[in-house]
Amino acid sequence: MEGIATKLGRIAMIGGGKMGEAIIAGLINGALFDPDSIVVAEPDESRREYLEDTYGIKAVAQGAAIRHPDTAILAVKPQMLREVAAGLRVEPDFDPARIISIAAGVTTQTLSELFEDMHIIRVMPNTPLMVGAGMSAVAVAGQTPRSEGDLVCEMFSLMGEAVLLDESQLNAATAINGSGPAYFALLVRELATAGIAVGLSPEQANALAVQTLVGTSRYLELTAETPQHLMDIVTSPNGTTQAALESFAADGFGEMVMHAVEAAVHRAEELA
Repeated sequence: MEGIATKLGRIAMIGGGKMGEAIIAGLINGALFDPDSIVVAEPDESRREYLEDTYGIKAVAQGAAIRHPDTAILAVKPQMLREVAAGLRVEPDFDPARIISIAAGVTTQTLSELFEDMHIIRVMPNTPLMVGAGMSAVAVAGQTPRSEGDLVCEMFSLMGEAVLLDESQLNAATAINGSGPAYFALLVRELATAGIAVGLSPEQANALAVQTLVGTSRYLELTAETPQHLMDIVTSPNGTTQAALESFAADGFGEMVMHAVEAAVHRAEELA
């Protein structure tokens, strides 16, 4: 891990919320980064104290107080980014080689205008990043070398998995990895609700639904088998699974999923 730590250098984390903390935890707890190499800017005093006590890092109230970082990670809400950027770019000592933004919908073109003469990398992580099981989509600005994207992929792989895409693909990726956790949570909720309706207790139904989802995901990951293959080996002719799958098909499950993903992509395009 010393290689990536050296490449990233001194890190300025702009924003110490849940996603910012998830990245800090991944770097320090998961990859054994030196806490002295990370400084977080967080306006909330109690939050600063928590981050310092938990991770041994230094926390400051404003990003402008972080001098000469090598890497800056913007973990702020999209609507706050321009204001934050305006405060940072007037500081002569804020001169990172690269800007990594996880602000949804903010394009690399916008980021390049806000931070001139810096490598710009945009990342769309997802909520499971907070438990070290994230799936992150990474894209670089037009004038940023691909090697910078590879470096950021390596970084976010410390907190799960990451894939390098063209920025034109990020809205599609967002509809899968960014919004996807809500889809799976919806399925778990509805499975548990159905389980209760057919005689299980809420605790039993939720445990069965959650672990089945976890186990199935793990199975597909470790075996590299296709979802269709798993469906085939679980489904016995004229059995319970076949009856359920036929019911899904009759109700247009595939079309529902397609429409949902298309709606998410459309909304991402509007927000961008």
